[in-house]
Amino acid sequence: MQRRGPKWKLMLYDAALLSLVWLAVLVIYPREMENIEANDIFIQIGLANLCVLGSRLVFQSYRQIWRYAGVTSYLCLILCDAVGGALFCGVYYLLIRGDITLLRVVCSICANLIASVSVRLLYQYLYESAAKLPASNQLIRKVASVLTGLDIDREVEEYRSSQRKINIAIVGAGRTGVTLAEELLNNPNASYRPVCFIDVDKDKVGRYIHGIEVLSEEQGTLDLFADLSIKEIVFALPSTEAEKRMELCEIYKKTGCRLKTYDFPVTQSISSTTAKSKRHLRAFAPEELLFRNAKDFVTPETKAYYEGKTVLISGGGGSIGSELCRQIAKMHPKRLIVLDIYENNAYDLQQELKIAYGDQLDLKVEIVTVCDRKELEQVFKRHRPNVVLHAAAHKHVPLMETNCCEAVKNNVFGTFNIVELSEQYHVEKFIMISTDKAVNPTNVMGATKRMCEMIVQSKKGATKFSATRFGNVLGSNGSVIPLFSRQIAAGGPVTLTDRRIIRYFMTIPEASQLVLASGAMAKNGELYVLDMGQPVKILDLAENMIRLSGYQPYKDIDIIETGLRPGEKLYEELLIKTEDLDRTDNNMIFIERDHPLSEAEVLEKLDILHKAVETEDNEVVRKALQQVIPTYRTPDEVNATASKAVEMHNIRNVAAVL
Repeated sequence: MQRRGPKWKLMLYDAALLSLVWLAVLVIYPREMENIEANDIFIQIGLANLCVLGSRLVFQSYRQIWRYAGVTSYLCLILCDAVGGALFCGVYYLLIRGDITLLRVVCSICANLIASVSVRLLYQYLYESAAKLPASNQLIRKVASVLTGLDIDREVEEYRSSQRKINIAIVGAGRTGVTLAEELLNNPNASYRPVCFIDVDKDKVGRYIHGIEVLSEEQGTLDLFADLSIKEIVFALPSTEAEKRMELCEIYKKTGCRLKTYDFPVTQSISSTTAKSKRHLRAFAPEELLFRNAKDFVTPETKAYYEGKTVLISGGGGSIGSELCRQIAKMHPKRLIVLDIYENNAYDLQQELKIAYGDQLDLKVEIVTVCDRKELEQVFKRHRPNVVLHAAAHKHVPLMETNCCEAVKNNVFGTFNIVELSEQYHVEKFIMISTDKAVNPTNVMGATKRMCEMIVQSKKGATKFSATRFGNVLGSNGSVIPLFSRQIAAGGPVTLTDRRIIRYFMTIPEASQLVLASGAMAKNGELYVLDMGQPVKILDLAENMIRLSGYQPYKDIDIIETGLRPGEKLYEELLIKTEDLDRTDNNMIFIERDHPLSEAEVLEKLDILHKAVETEDNEVVRKALQQVIPTYRTPDEVNATASKAVEMHNIRNVAAVL
C-alpha cells in the first residue's frame, strides 16, 4: 500500500506556515488591523490556504519527492503560488468584496513562498546530513526524524552504502554531463558518485553545478584525482570530434583511472535508429577504440535499389549477416529472408527485428545449411528472392586448418549450391562476402574464399554476380577485441600470437553498408575491394585496451605471446593497390582488375576438390587447395619476408591514438 503520510504532513506544515505568515504580514499593516474583524481574518487565511494549497495540489507539487528536488521543482512551486495568489484576489474581490490591500496580499504570498522554499531546503539539508549525525547525538537525530519523517537508521545504512560508491570525474560540464550528474545524484542506488567536472569553458571553471566543482583541464592532475579518490573518468562529450576524444584519452589514460563514456549504445542493434534510445554510462565500445568518426555509406541510390525487393541473406545470424539484415530492414524491402544453420543467433535477430518493426517488416527465418542443396532449393522455391547476399561461411582460421574437409564442403560447395540456385531461380543480383585473407592465401579459410571468388566471377548470364572483399571487423564473433575484453575482465594475462602482427579493421556497420553499396552498383563478375585504411598493430591495441580499463600493461595485467597459430601470417595483404584497381563513384570502393576463369576451368577445379573431400583426409584436401589456388602459399614463406612488406611499414600509430 502506498504511503500517504509525508504528503499530507507537508500540507499541514504549509497550511500552518501560510497562516503564521498571513498574520505576521497583517501586523505590518496596523490600519487594516483597526478596520478588520476577527471573522474576516479567519476567512482570509482559510481562503488563502484553499487557493494556494489547492493550486499546489492541481499542479502536483505535493507529488514531488522534495529530498531530490531541483530547479524545475522550485520553479513549479513559484508558479503554483502565483496562480494561488491571483485566484485568491479574484475570489475575494468578486465574492466576498472585503476590504483588503493588494500590496498586503502580494507581500503575504511572497513571504509564504520564501518560507516554503526555506522549509524544503532545510528538509533537503536534513535528509542529506541526518545519516551523518553521530549515533550518540540522539536528541538531534530525533528532531531530524520528526521534521523530515525519515527513518534515521535506514538513512544511516543508505549513507554507509553511498560511501562505497565509485568516485568519478565527468569530462564535459555541458548539458550531457550535467544530466549524468543529476541522474547519479538523484538515484540512491547508483554505483557512482560524481565529485568534479572538467571543462575547457572559462566561464564554467571555478563554479559549482549541483554542488560539484568545475575544474579546468590543467587542474585535472594525477595528484588531484588521487586526493579525490577518483576511480573512473567519464566522457560526456557527444558532439566532440574523434581527434579531440583521442587527445583527451591520451591525457587521462596517464591517471590510471578507467575511462568510460556517457553516450548512446554503440551496438549492432537497430534500437538506436528505430526507437527512442537513452544515453547510459558504459565502457568504450570496440567501434570507438580507434577513435574514427562514424561514417554512413548508405546513399539514396542504394536504398532505392533494395526497396521493395525480396532479399535473402545467408549466414544472416552472424556478425556481418545480422548487420546486413538490420541495414536491409531499414530500406523497406518487400520481404527479408534470414537463412542460417545456427538457430540461436537467427532467433535473437528475429526477435530484435520484430520488436523494432512489428508487422511493417515481412520477415522469414529459414534454418538451413547451404550444404543441403535440396532444402536450400525449397527456400528459393518458396520465396523467389530478387537479391541474395551470401555471408554464410566458416571463418575461423585455426579451426579450418584442422578441419579442411568441412571448410571446403561449407565454404566452396555451399557457395556453389547457392550460386547455381540463384541462376536457376532468376535472382537479379548475387553478392558474396569475401575477405582479405583470400589475397595470396596462407591458410585453408583464405584459400576456400579465393575459390568462391573464382566461382562467382566465372558466372555470366541474367543474374549479376559480384564479390566484395574486406578485412577484419571490430567486435565480430571470435575477433580479437572481445577476447582481449574478457581477458582483461578476468585479470589477465592478455594473449596475442605475435607482437609484430598487424591487421586492418573496419566497423561492422561500415563494412555492411559498403557491401550493400557495391551490390547495388554491380554489373557482373566484379570483385569489389573496400578501402580499410591503414593497418593497426595488435600489440598497441592490447596495451591501450588495458589502459582504458584503468590498468597498467605489464604491471597490473601482463601481455604474453603464444606463437603464431596454424595458417596465420604476420600481416594481411594491402587491399588497396591503386595500380591493380579501378575506382568507382564511391571513394571507399574499388574494383580488382582480376581476370576471371571460364566456367569450364572452375568446374575442373571443383572436381579436383570434390575428389579430395571424398577421401575425408585433411592433408589431401589441403594439397588439392594448393593445386587449384596458384597463389596459395605457406605462412612460413610469407612471414620469412614480412619485414620487407610495405604493409608492415604503414601502421597506424594506435599508441598515440589511445
